[in-house]
Amino acid sequence: MRWKSSIGTVLAAVLVAAVVAAPGAASAAPAGGGGGYGGWVPAPQEDFETPAGARCDFAVRVQPVVDEVRKLVLAVYPDGSPRRELYTGALINEVTNLETGATSTADASGTSLVEYATDGSMTWYVTGPVLLGFRENAGSLPRGLWIVDGQFMVEFTPTFDKTITMLHGTTHNVCTDVS
Repeated sequence: MRWKSSIGTVLAAVLVAAVVAAPGAASAAPAGGGGGYGGWVPAPQEDFETPAGARCDFAVRVQPVVDEVRKLVLAVYPDGSPRRELYTGALINEVTNLETGATSTADASGTSLVEYATDGSMTWYVTGPVLLGFRENAGSLPRGLWIVDGQFMVEFTPTFDKTITMLHGTTHNVCTDVS
């Protein structure tokens, strides 16, 4: 229970940070003081396709139709690589079954605080919906393209296996919408 309480505190902080550090606000400063990292910048999502059986039983394409996602670098490692970033903004994806042409939209407009580890793993602290793809036996949800909505944490291994710890929320496999 204490773990879930900590997640809730962090997620609440993410939401407050996203509202306070809105576009046009001063950029975040490094922990040691000094100048900012450049403020909010666009973080566009690329279109992608997966073959049949990779995420859905059929080949699928995901492409953003609204993409206003931006990121703010909050901390960096000594080599300049990101250590902590905040992502927020509208993201609506069109999901297409490439075999039948059936389409559906998926709102993935959540806010995420992303912490990157030096071993290639990362942790997302999320409020709101995000779209996550799961391979067979590679995480805490079955194979699919999932809209996960609510307050939750996603831990990624260096090979992108994902474990979701849900504080509260819902999951929905978008593959079922276009099957």
